[in-house]
Amino acid sequence: MKLLKLVPDNTNIRFLRWRVPFYVISLLLIAASITLVVTRGLNLGVDFVGGQMIRVTFVNSAAAPVGQLREEVGKLGYGEPTIQQFGKPNEISIRMHLPEGGEKDASLAAAMSKRIVADIKSRHPDVRLDGVDSVSGKVSDELFKTGIKALLSAMLAISIYIWVRFEWQFGVGALFALFHDVTLTLGMFALTQLEFDLNIVAAVLTLMGYSLNDTIVVYDRIRENLRKYRRMPLPEMLDLSVNETLSRTIVTSLSVLITLFALLLLGPNVIFGFTAAITLGIFVGTYSSIYMAAPILIWLKVNSSSFVPAESALDKQERLARERG
Repeated sequence: MKLLKLVPDNTNIRFLRWRVPFYVISLLLIAASITLVVTRGLNLGVDFVGGQMIRVTFVNSAAAPVGQLREEVGKLGYGEPTIQQFGKPNEISIRMHLPEGGEKDASLAAAMSKRIVADIKSRHPDVRLDGVDSVSGKVSDELFKTGIKALLSAMLAISIYIWVRFEWQFGVGALFALFHDVTLTLGMFALTQLEFDLNIVAAVLTLMGYSLNDTIVVYDRIRENLRKYRRMPLPEMLDLSVNETLSRTIVTSLSVLITLFALLLLGPNVIFGFTAAITLGIFVGTYSSIYMAAPILIWLKVNSSSFVPAESALDKQERLARERG
């Protein structure tokens, strides 16, 4: 039985031919993502901002009356609520800051939640309470700082590892590819205003690991070919290396994406943001391994001399003997 091959043997796609246009596009996307994060900000979850988050579903309604709810809850005297759809149109989350004194007295926050839920149920009998989450401001601030430190530490450790394993140019390339992947993911969350919580931090760390793995596979083949084809022009050698690893990249990505699409369509809403982040990360990570991590080696002027082992005295004698005839 003949095996199915998604990528034919001896594929020769000239990826590096389009390196400059794709780099320009990527830099523009990075700038747009940073602008979105700065201007619109991330829709931080209760994990990071502290307060109460009440999740409810309007069982008999096609969509929740968000505007009406915002007005009704605002009249209760706890401040302006943040109300957003949470999955389906009839599922919403109501985020409230902790009431005055709520940091020290947890009963005040609990009383606020009970009053809000009771008021909503009295006005909308078809409402179902899905959950109430509470995080203090101090804890949320610590969680946010710890999450940022985890992301930065992971990127730094990864770049050092690749620097040691390969050369400094490879470390810079991997670090830029990771920065590209993380920035575009954050930009997606700023654009869509999907909730950004600790689950998303875990998703970003996961996609960093996936992107790194794909980049190292490509880099390892590049290092082998630098030793094997010492006189081949670098762009051609990079194209060769990417083509040689293309089958593995596509098969791995498709295998993961099949599961992720199933989770996006059929999975619970509570992991939708996590799944969306990893799904985007698969596409972005595969793209960056080819069009970010590889072309940058040309501009950083990597060469084969660093990867050719030093000639021993015995090898030198044998080479001189062959040259003499």
